[in-house]
Amino acid sequence: MTVSPDNRNLTRAIQPMPDFVAQALRQRNLKQTYDRRPAHQRNDYLAWIDRAVGDATKTKRLNQMLHELQIGGVYMGMEWNPRK
Repeated sequence: MTVSPDNRNLTRAIQPMPDFVAQALRQRNLKQTYDRRPAHQRNDYLAWIDRAVGDATKTKRLNQMLHELQIGGVYMGMEWNPRK
């Protein structure tokens, strides 16, 4: 598990990236897209995935994150417009 250095300004507990999430990002070629998201979004995604009790729910949440990264403009099921 790794912790990104640009997370240091977050007020919530910093979430380490589980190996299965890092592997999924690499396999789907979405690591750079993930890294371009704001630190709070990356941290929230990881916390949300980690809070899932069962493996099926973890997988469902991971797939939602991957889908949102792939299509862009969506964060946790809500429209998101990055500042340019």
